[in-house]
Amino acid sequence: MIVAFSVTPLGTDEHIAPAVARAVKVVRDSGLPNETTSMFTSIEGEWDEVMDVVKRAVEAAGQGAHRISLTLKADIREGVVDGLHSKVEAVERELAR
Repeated sequence: MIVAFSVTPLGTDEHIAPAVARAVKVVRDSGLPNETTSMFTSIEGEWDEVMDVVKRAVEAAGQGAHRISLTLKADIREGVVDGLHSKVEAVERELAR
Protein backbone atom coordinates (compact mmCIF):
# COMPACT_ATOMS: atom_id res chain seq x y z
CA MET A 1 0.00 0.00 0.00
CA ILE A 2 0.95 3.62 -0.43
CA VAL A 3 -0.13 6.14 2.18
CA ALA A 4 0.16 9.89 1.66
CA PHE A 5 -0.26 11.85 4.85
CA SER A 6 0.06 15.32 6.28
CA VAL A 7 0.19 16.04 9.99
CA THR A 8 -0.19 19.41 11.69
CA PRO A 9 0.08 20.04 15.42
CA LEU A 10 -2.42 22.56 16.76
CA GLY A 11 -2.25 24.68 19.87
CA THR A 12 1.50 25.27 20.00
CA ASP A 13 3.55 28.41 19.50
CA GLU A 14 6.01 26.39 17.44
CA HIS A 15 6.41 26.93 13.71
CA ILE A 16 5.29 23.95 11.65
CA ALA A 17 8.68 23.07 10.10
CA PRO A 18 10.23 21.57 13.29
CA ALA A 19 7.15 19.39 13.88
CA VAL A 20 7.06 18.25 10.26
CA ALA A 21 10.79 17.50 10.38
CA ARG A 22 10.24 15.25 13.41
CA ALA A 23 7.55 13.34 11.51
CA VAL A 24 9.64 13.04 8.34
CA LYS A 25 12.61 11.78 10.37
CA VAL A 26 10.46 8.94 11.73
CA VAL A 27 9.40 8.05 8.18
CA ARG A 28 12.93 8.16 6.79
CA ASP A 29 14.34 6.19 9.71
CA SER A 30 11.74 3.46 9.06
CA GLY A 31 13.63 2.20 6.02
CA LEU A 32 10.42 2.00 3.98
CA PRO A 33 10.30 3.66 0.55
CA ASN A 34 9.13 7.24 1.00
CA GLU A 35 8.98 10.69 -0.55
CA THR A 36 8.27 14.09 0.95
CA THR A 37 6.77 16.95 -1.04
CA SER A 38 5.57 20.38 0.01
CA MET A 39 2.14 19.02 0.96
CA PHE A 40 2.45 15.32 1.86
CA THR A 41 4.81 12.55 2.85
CA SER A 42 4.18 9.25 1.06
CA ILE A 43 5.30 5.89 2.38
CA GLU A 44 5.01 2.42 0.85
CA GLY A 45 4.85 -0.98 2.48
CA GLU A 46 2.56 -3.49 4.12
CA TRP A 47 -0.53 -2.25 6.01
CA ASP A 48 0.74 -2.86 9.56
CA GLU A 49 4.23 -1.47 9.01
CA VAL A 50 3.00 1.64 7.18
CA MET A 51 0.34 2.41 9.78
CA ASP A 52 2.86 1.93 12.59
CA VAL A 53 5.18 4.47 10.97
CA VAL A 54 2.31 6.93 10.43
CA LYS A 55 1.29 6.58 14.08
CA ARG A 56 4.85 7.21 15.29
CA ALA A 57 5.24 10.16 12.89
CA VAL A 58 2.02 11.72 14.18
CA GLU A 59 3.20 11.26 17.78
CA ALA A 60 6.56 12.87 16.93
CA ALA A 61 4.96 15.83 15.17
CA GLY A 62 2.49 16.30 17.96
CA GLN A 63 4.97 16.59 20.81
CA GLY A 64 3.73 19.42 22.99
CA ALA A 65 0.52 19.91 21.03
CA HIS A 66 -2.93 19.71 22.54
CA ARG A 67 -4.45 18.65 19.24
CA ILE A 68 -3.22 17.14 15.98
CA SER A 69 -4.74 17.28 12.51
CA LEU A 70 -4.01 14.28 10.26
CA THR A 71 -4.91 13.99 6.59
CA LEU A 72 -4.35 10.53 5.15
CA LYS A 73 -4.97 8.99 1.73
CA ALA A 74 -4.24 5.33 1.00
CA ASP A 75 -3.89 3.27 -2.17
CA ILE A 76 -4.35 -0.33 -1.09
CA ARG A 77 -3.42 -2.61 -3.96
CA GLU A 78 -2.04 -6.11 -3.51
CA GLY A 79 0.80 -7.35 -5.66
CA VAL A 80 2.16 -3.95 -6.62
CA VAL A 81 5.83 -3.37 -5.92
CA ASP A 82 7.40 0.09 -6.08
CA GLY A 83 4.08 1.78 -6.79
CA LEU A 84 5.55 4.95 -5.33
CA HIS A 85 7.61 5.32 -8.49
CA SER A 86 5.85 3.15 -11.10
CA LYS A 87 2.64 5.20 -10.89
CA VAL A 88 4.56 8.40 -11.69
CA GLU A 89 6.54 6.66 -14.43
CA ALA A 90 3.27 5.56 -16.11
CA VAL A 91 2.08 9.17 -16.21
CA GLU A 92 5.44 10.37 -17.55
CA ARG A 93 5.24 7.77 -20.35
CA GLU A 94 1.82 9.13 -21.31
CA LEU A 95 3.10 12.69 -21.32
CA ALA A 96 5.97 11.70 -23.60
CA ARG A 97 3.61 10.45 -26.32
